[in-house]
Amino acid sequence: MPPRILLVMRKKIELEYIFSSSLNVLFSRLSTTMGLSEWFADEVQQAGSTFIFTWNGTKSRARLLELKRNISVKFRWEDASDDEYFEFLLEVDALTAEVALIITDFTDEDDEDSTIELWDKQIDILHRVIGA
Repeated sequence: MPPRILLVMRKKIELEYIFSSSLNVLFSRLSTTMGLSEWFADEVQQAGSTFIFTWNGTKSRARLLELKRNISVKFRWEDASDDEYFEFLLEVDALTAEVALIITDFTDEDDEDSTIELWDKQIDILHRVIGA
């Protein structure tokens, strides 16, 4: 009997964080190697459309899938399935001028709480970096 292959569907999560910041300032922290290395990873390098993120000496590669100036940045980890990605989407509230950063990511069901906690910590750093 051939082995059974189990497909594990990962859960899509969307998280929203509010910033009182210039759209340009926030977008630069989401889309450039210098900006991402201030809050997201210890070091970020770019080779064409590939971004190399380093945490504690461990490197992970992600391909830049889409970049819309002051609107969104979308990446896919090199080992992720074709339907998984992580995205930073910016929306400005017309009344308050506050900027909502909406993060889309994928996680295993068992890891959802720790994934959200990790994003919360990273966004706390981002808030401190830009003072918003």
